[in-house]
Amino acid sequence: MSLFQSNLILDPATSQPTRIFDYEIIERIGEGAGSTIYAVTHPETRQIYALKHVVRKTEKDIRFIEQLENEFSIGKNLTHPNLRRLVDYKESRSILFKVTDAVLVMELFDGTPLEHFIPRGIPAIIAVAIKTAQAIDAMHKAGVVHCDLKPNNILINSSGDLKVIDLGQACPVGTKKRRIQGTPDYISPEQVKCQPVDGRTDIFNFGATFYWALCGKKLPTLFTIKKDENSFLVDDQLPSPMMINPVVPEILSNFIMECVRTNPSKRPADMAEVTRRLEIIEHKIMRDAQRSRSVGVA
Repeated sequence: MSLFQSNLILDPATSQPTRIFDYEIIERIGEGAGSTIYAVTHPETRQIYALKHVVRKTEKDIRFIEQLENEFSIGKNLTHPNLRRLVDYKESRSILFKVTDAVLVMELFDGTPLEHFIPRGIPAIIAVAIKTAQAIDAMHKAGVVHCDLKPNNILINSSGDLKVIDLGQACPVGTKKRRIQGTPDYISPEQVKCQPVDGRTDIFNFGATFYWALCGKKLPTLFTIKKDENSFLVDDQLPSPMMINPVVPEILSNFIMECVRTNPSKRPADMAEVTRRLEIIEHKIMRDAQRSRSVGVA
């Protein structure tokens, strides 16, 4: 018998879990890769959290537990209003000391993924991009690369607050991963080639994310075009957001294409520069819109 069974308490009437480890389950709120996510409360503090629970059913499931442990190890010391706060990590082991299940306790944020809710209008999308860039910049200043930024990992609530989530693939700057990790439609060329990652890797993921948000099309990546060693991308042959959606201002479209350059050295230097340039673009677009309204009134 594994220790896991003593950490999961079921309701006899419904066979639904009512407690995991020290946390009382309020409701099931979703599913992730190999995990179930609950809203929970701690019986002593009465604080409400989100809890991600992974059960090791097969040997392949160990990777989900490793990602959970990695997420807590990387994110427990990160603090930024646009990053979801991580609270606790617990695991249970069998008598053979194999991990049987694990939980990650997180800040509960009632938001919708950008993948399912794109704000209306270019200014609103730019505002989301700026907040996202600020969150990733905080990670970079702490020496960490997210490595899996995508629309599903950006949560937005009804008040416009935003949280970047899921640090399961995050790693220190300069890490060279042993296998391809990332999401095919947002992955950078250096991730596909298993080369060292740094802040410019996240800039590519960021650019691919907002390419999609602006024009509704996914950016072709080295992973999706072809998977052999001779694969290559020709930046000039990729359609820009403005070419797909003429509503996108040229200055913004060009900047997004700069973020997704195949050569990392040709992308913006860091997320601080991304944030600064987006703020300039935001100001210019708002100023031009104001001038257009003034001319219309006149």
